[in-house]
Amino acid sequence: MAVLIDVDDTGWRRVDDVEMLAERAVIATLEHQGCDRDSVDVSVLLTGDDEAARINAAWRNKSYAPNVLSFPAANAGELPGDASRPLGDIVLAAGVVAREALEQKKPMDRHLSHLIVHGVLHLFGYDHANDADADRMERAEAAVLRVIGFPDPYDA
Repeated sequence: MAVLIDVDDTGWRRVDDVEMLAERAVIATLEHQGCDRDSVDVSVLLTGDDEAARINAAWRNKSYAPNVLSFPAANAGELPGDASRPLGDIVLAAGVVAREALEQKKPMDRHLSHLIVHGVLHLFGYDHANDADADRMERAEAAVLRVIGFPDPYDA
């Protein structure tokens, strides 16, 4: 497995060991899903608001910077026996994530971990389009975050 982490915005400097934190959140989510972590690749882009907005506009026709974007990989077809399959890409916007953490009075590392878990769950097909799906996704997020030492983000 490869967790490919690209930090391309200085806004992420406010998070200690951001690459390690991101990798830990991805791996914990894969393990929660029962995924053989040696069989998939996940890419995480930690970027700025402008780049996240550009990506959102190009791929989703939305004109704002979201906190997290998820892009599940298409079926890779036949791969060599030892090749890992791409699971997908997630993109996070530094300014948006920092503002949300401040507004929610949460440490940046905790909020970032939550959003990475959320993004990776989207790669597995989780959604929050209706109450039942949102509840299922929130339970999965809380379970993964507990494993990595963070409290349930939905507890008041």
